[in-house]
Amino acid sequence: MEEPEMQLKGKKVTDKFTESVYVLANEPSVALYRLQEHVRRSLPELAQHKADMQRWEEQSQGAIYTVEYACSAVKSLVDSSVYFRSVEGLLKQAISIRDHMNTSAQGHR
Repeated sequence: MEEPEMQLKGKKVTDKFTESVYVLANEPSVALYRLQEHVRRSLPELAQHKADMQRWEEQSQGAIYTVEYACSAVKSLVDSSVYFRSVEGLLKQAISIRDHMNTSAQGHR
């Protein structure tokens, strides 16, 4: 055989071999095995991230409830300022009456 013919046959053989290896390497069962390995390696970390996120969500919900409760309490205080002003007026009136009664009592002695 001549050299170019031998090279052509060698190239055909190596091409067929390469194609066969490529097909075997990408066979569906091999792909599923690789996918399984990837999941096996990744799953513990993903599960930990999920647990962390759930814990952070619970903490956030607790903080949100606390803030909403505090806002409600402040709003109630603001709304009750009318009553505080009324009580303040009544206390001033009571102090004034007490002072008046004290001065009247001292005048009668």
